[in-house]
Amino acid sequence: MFYLAEQFFSIQGEGKYAGVPSYFLRTAACNLSCPGFGARYEIDDEVRYGCDTYFAVDSRFAKAWTKIECASDLVERLKREFEQIGYLPHVVITGGEPILYYKDEVFYGVVEWLIASGIEITFETNGTILIDFDAYPAYASCIFSLSLKLSNSGEIKSKRLVPEVLRVIAERAKESFLKFTIDAKIIQDGALEEIQEIRDIIPDLQVYCMPVGESRDSIRKNDSAVFGFCMEHNFRYSDRLHIRIFDTTQGV
Repeated sequence: MFYLAEQFFSIQGEGKYAGVPSYFLRTAACNLSCPGFGARYEIDDEVRYGCDTYFAVDSRFAKAWTKIECASDLVERLKREFEQIGYLPHVVITGGEPILYYKDEVFYGVVEWLIASGIEITFETNGTILIDFDAYPAYASCIFSLSLKLSNSGEIKSKRLVPEVLRVIAERAKESFLKFTIDAKIIQDGALEEIQEIRDIIPDLQVYCMPVGESRDSIRKNDSAVFGFCMEHNFRYSDRLHIRIFDTTQGV
């Protein structure tokens, strides 16, 4: 059994596959909260701050999450969705933190069906949970977008940086790349050093950097600084197309 916060068809808005039509499965729950990203939201008349997908992270939204208890039920729904789309889109499994469920029988059953159907899968993960690729070999056929958190996330280093996990994914996954969410302040405060520490662990992965922001306005405050940072250090700039186009709207 696992939980979905939402599922929808859209276009990948960030990272290496930005611009690719993709079907999103957003799992609920995360092992990090990232209060430093500062996305403001209200729940039960209380103002809170966290990541831009707070509705998939904060357990106070759990009543809105969908419990998936049978792989075949979700598979049948996906078949109908893909038939309506007219082709098999790239599937992005994001969160929250989807790897929390990697051992779950129902979750793994869905992943196995997607791979058997010839569908490309990208996992968007914070890279802190160790996957047993021998026991769960389907994950070796997947792409991993390692969305590692830096100090601007507000999480302590020991929680957000687990070298063994990074080495295993880089070695065993079909493909993987690094994606960082940064802002003007962390660029000044040592983003390069933090990123280089991670690259020393997994030196062969491409680096994508994108601006912090849960809205158009917040992205605009950081995009030019991130743009220049990427030019200076030969990193790849990633915009956040879904936010540029739809602002704070969910399900896109």
